[in-house]
Amino acid sequence: MAENVFERLESLLSRRNPESVFEFLEGQFREEKRYPHLFETLLMRKRCEMGLPLIQTGPLDLQDPQRKDYEESFIRAAREVGALYLADGNVPRAWPYFRAIGETAPVAAAIERIEEIEDIGPIVEIAFYEKVHPVKGFELILNQYGSCRAISSLMQYPGVEGREECLAILVRRLESELFENLKRTIEQVEGKTPEAQSVSELVGGREWLFENHAYYIDTSHIQSVLQMSIDSKNDVTHRRALELAEYATHLSSMYQYAGQPPFEGFGDYAVYFRTLLGISAEEGVRYFNNKLEATDFEQVGSGPAQLVVNLLVRLGRQQEALDVFLKYLRKTDPTQLNCPNAVQLCQMASAYDRLKEVSLQDNDLLSFAAASLQA
Repeated sequence: MAENVFERLESLLSRRNPESVFEFLEGQFREEKRYPHLFETLLMRKRCEMGLPLIQTGPLDLQDPQRKDYEESFIRAAREVGALYLADGNVPRAWPYFRAIGETAPVAAAIERIEEIEDIGPIVEIAFYEKVHPVKGFELILNQYGSCRAISSLMQYPGVEGREECLAILVRRLESELFENLKRTIEQVEGKTPEAQSVSELVGGREWLFENHAYYIDTSHIQSVLQMSIDSKNDVTHRRALELAEYATHLSSMYQYAGQPPFEGFGDYAVYFRTLLGISAEEGVRYFNNKLEATDFEQVGSGPAQLVVNLLVRLGRQQEALDVFLKYLRKTDPTQLNCPNAVQLCQMASAYDRLKEVSLQDNDLLSFAAASLQA
């Protein structure tokens, strides 16, 4: 068969019509699904049209408009070959072509349609770690490898886009697993299905659930998820995190983590999420201010104070956030700040007189001018 193909090719070559030669080659490679060869054929055809060497031995030194013309042909060829691989359901082979031209949408759409696949690793790599479709990639990790792998992957996730959605999926999964495990245990003991609709309702009045060091979901998973949920902007995630934290406060002392201030136990997380959600917010703010008073900042660093500043800002209490900053963070290296600085907090609070004071202390002429102009 190979001889017949070469005979046909030689017949076409004898006619000295390059177009027919390339049409034959393209058709042959499409039929045989030899898509890399098709890609090279498309580019060779373009080089032939442009009077360039057919075999490329190095970067082409082209000037506009030739350069632009060849680049457009490269994009069309990569798009076509990538689409052929996607049509065959081969996302890993399609991705390099779309990555080369900076187009992720077709690959993301193909990944979205994936439900089950034997070798999920390459899809996860593209979807999650290369951020083509991080949310779907995370779902695949969670469904294929479980919560432990999913938590580790999210903690190492190299980006911001999709992180919030992935965290929401993870928190929902953990809360759902915990709810079902508690519900099943209660049904076995009490002989009927509880009518409760939340983890808190299931646990309420049932301290026997935690006798003999019993637990219903990996406690280290809860700890990790609560830590990640601190920076979430999603109130649904906050509510679910609160459910997990309040459940964890009932666990035996052997499962209670001795963390760093201001989160020295699951109870602190519960207070934090209640405060963030506006549940007993005044008590929560006092609670964390009191914790700051008792914190040894030389030992633990400025993190606790920065967290309280961010919490107060999210509650719309910029004046109080400024007070905390000036009390605990005034001398902190600006490059180490993960919260608004004093000048920004003054601006957010429209505290222009205080901004002038801060500017004078810092010899900040520009901020002093801004404060004066706005006042």
